[in-house]
Amino acid sequence: MSVKYQDYYEVLGVDRNASEKEIKSAYRKMARKWHPDLHPAGEKEKAEEEFKKINEAYEVLIDPEKRKRYDQLGSRWKDGQDFQGHSGAEGMHFYSTGDFEGGGFQNSFGGGFSDFFKMFFGEEAAAGMDGSSGMGGRTGRTGRTAQRGPVKGEDLESEIELTLEEAYKGVNKSIRVSGGSVCPTCGGTGTSGRSFCAQCGGTGSRPDQKTLDVRVPAGVKEGSRIRLKGQGGDGLSGAPKGDLFLKVRLRPHPVFRLNGDSVEIDAVIRPDQALFGAKIPVQTLDGQVTLKVPPGSKNGSKLRLRGKGFPGKNKTRGDQFVRLVIDIPADLSEEEKNLYKQLYEMRKGGE
Repeated sequence: MSVKYQDYYEVLGVDRNASEKEIKSAYRKMARKWHPDLHPAGEKEKAEEEFKKINEAYEVLIDPEKRKRYDQLGSRWKDGQDFQGHSGAEGMHFYSTGDFEGGGFQNSFGGGFSDFFKMFFGEEAAAGMDGSSGMGGRTGRTGRTAQRGPVKGEDLESEIELTLEEAYKGVNKSIRVSGGSVCPTCGGTGTSGRSFCAQCGGTGSRPDQKTLDVRVPAGVKEGSRIRLKGQGGDGLSGAPKGDLFLKVRLRPHPVFRLNGDSVEIDAVIRPDQALFGAKIPVQTLDGQVTLKVPPGSKNGSKLRLRGKGFPGKNKTRGDQFVRLVIDIPADLSEEEKNLYKQLYEMRKGGE
């Protein structure tokens, strides 16, 4: 029987020389990312499949004996191709899937291990895997049980969306964030008895939502991070909670454009204003001001309003740049049209 090779290192995103600590850390991160309870109904099926792959990879790589056997595939792991189970392949015996039916550990969320796993480890795995896996430690054939001291809660990240005015002036906002609390069943270990904790799926945490009142300081920009101390994941064994970091996203503005510490805006003027100069009203983040347009201004010219930009380093402010857009008004009177026509005729006669 031909089955598809499973690259367990790639599934967890770790190097083939990864330590046990690195494998556990990667598993915890991936398990939280793909835990089905953290995904909407339309994505839950995909999340369950990914979650099963992650659990299977962890089961193999965290067990020294299984990992050693798996690594003995040698250079064949690079091929990533289907292969046929048979006896004597680099000192191993491959079993058919039928040899594994009805026995062994069942992966979380109702699915068994892949055909690759069944073919590779066979009945030996079935006999020794009646629930010998867990994020907090392992029991069974290895005889090891994790001992966990206080562990600070995980730092979490979310987003907060602001208008440009809110980012400029600062604002108090109430936001609703999704996070996780320590699973009350397993106490955050991810295991219950000799198997994964059924309540949290081996992640050690349960998803929850909470509403927070956030004070956004003035002058935050796209990509800025706001730290909320103690609003992250729960700590273990009395350790403090982690922090929550809110990444700032700015909504597109209908008038202003932010470029570093500079603010840009367009101002539409008439041809006569460009030719003879004028004083025009211009919006800034602080309100309306009057801008002097010099005579002979050209379309696309930029005028500077010093200190009317966005707050930068050392509490200094950038500048605001006003780009002139010359356009003919849509509500011209007949007299005005005649004047434009006279100008056109004069220019045409001189060509």
